Amino acid sequence: MLAAMDAAGIARTVLVQASTCYGHDNSYVADAVAAHPDRFTGVCSIDTLAADAAAVLRHWLDSGFTGLRIFTTGSNMGGQQLEILDDSRSFQVWEYAQQVDLPVCLQMTAKALPQVEMLAQRFPRVRILLDHFARPDLADGPPYARAGSLWALARFPNIYLKASPHTFAAAKTGQATPASFFRRAVDEFGAQRIFWGSNFPAAEGTLASLLERARENFATLSVGEQEWIFSKTALSLYPALGT
Repeated sequence: MLAAMDAAGIARTVLVQASTCYGHDNSYVADAVAAHPDRFTGVCSIDTLAADAAAVLRHWLDSGFTGLRIFTTGSNMGGQQLEILDDSRSFQVWEYAQQVDLPVCLQMTAKALPQVEMLAQRFPRVRILLDHFARPDLADGPPYARAGSLWALARFPNIYLKASPHTFAAAKTGQATPASFFRRAVDEFGAQRIFWGSNFPAAEGTLASLLERARENFATLSVGEQEWIFSKTALSLYPALGT
């Protein structure tokens, strides 16, 4: 990863636990962050429905993590698991995240956006990050009416969007174009609430090629907007990157 970052000209990275590989055992990421704190910070994953979920989260934060990712869909889950987000047993985790100002990233699909709206209202001080823009349907093109449930979340200042190769692919389906979609996204949410995630190494290609693809997708945005998307937003969410 360090070699890939150097080749791409990337100074610092947030390492995100891949729940499909090691589940909720974040030890490998913790060791990498501890070995290279000048280059990495980490986002852990836990079982938010466990009785001791808040205590487990505290353990991983004490191990150097500065963010949480809640995994609600993926290749090993058989579709979107809505109950992971709206089960009251998970609220202890959200309450703790609000207490310690911990950003929470959600791996989810657009089906779970009603649950996200509930969480944004219930925990207004938790910054909620939507992986892959929550995978909206963009094929209808401008003004992207099919993504209406995503645009509706822009009124919540604690909702952030992570753009990834999945988002870039969706922005080229049907009538969609990167220029029109990301212009609409920035107009709705502001560049201060949008940031790039490489999805490396799960996504095909080198880290340098994934960065180049991202630059191409955001090319029509202003230099200032791109600065937020490629750096400043991440620094605001994960201040440890700046140390």
